[in-house]
Amino acid sequence: MEIGTTTVSANGLSFHARTCGNDGPLALCLHGFPDSAHTWDHLLPELAAAGFRAVAPFMRGYAPTEIPSDGDFSGAALSTDANALHDALGGDSDAVLVGHDWGAMTAYQAAADVPDNWRRVVTMAVPPPATAANAFFTYAQLKRSFYVLLFQTPFAEMVAGQNDLEFIENLWADWSPGYDATADLPHVKDALGDPANLTAAIGYYRAMFAAGFSGGVPTQPTLYLHGTTDGTFGVEGVRDTASELSEGSRAEIVDGVGHFLHLERPAEINKLILDWVLS
Repeated sequence: MEIGTTTVSANGLSFHARTCGNDGPLALCLHGFPDSAHTWDHLLPELAAAGFRAVAPFMRGYAPTEIPSDGDFSGAALSTDANALHDALGGDSDAVLVGHDWGAMTAYQAAADVPDNWRRVVTMAVPPPATAANAFFTYAQLKRSFYVLLFQTPFAEMVAGQNDLEFIENLWADWSPGYDATADLPHVKDALGDPANLTAAIGYYRAMFAAGFSGGVPTQPTLYLHGTTDGTFGVEGVRDTASELSEGSRAEIVDGVGHFLHLERPAEINKLILDWVLS
């Protein structure tokens, strides 16, 4: 099935999105940093073939979606975006929510805030808030998360934006060792190449410390996926993730893949996702 594009007004913003499938329950797929809605191009046709209307928005601040005029990148704003998109797209209680990285953080809170909107949830690469908080301040994890601390400083845009986003390219290389991101990085640069969009993406991290990301634990059955070579969040910190999730949830540690696991082994990851949302 072909992937198309659409524009959706939700929560006071104009969201651009990639979409596949015209009928069936909504499957909303949320990308993370530093990424774009194109990250779901392997998954969207599979969801559509399985009977879903699959939609992947560019998150707030990521071109071509609007940058919020109030500069709000808080967890509450992201959650409201997801639930407003659900309503604007005609979603009902059979909708499912899929998130990677910041998309995962958004999915936890959105599903917890309005549980009737989402039947099942899939999150990848960032564990639930309590798990993440417990692991964040270990020495090993602080080394991995140096960029989070960098992004609190006034030097963040200068470092991340220089040499045609070379810093972003290096994050991809570190986070998914051995993966060739040649096809992905042009989309990332389209989304973040304008300094205003880069500042917006960094703003997610600044808001996380300024306002806190309360998150939440979805009451819905949730599938969590994490790669053993993820350079962003160490696998040692997520092995007990299932115990933090609601009854009927599952955590799957996928051997030999990194942060962008859905791009590294799309057939395998897509099957895990489809089996979950169809059950």
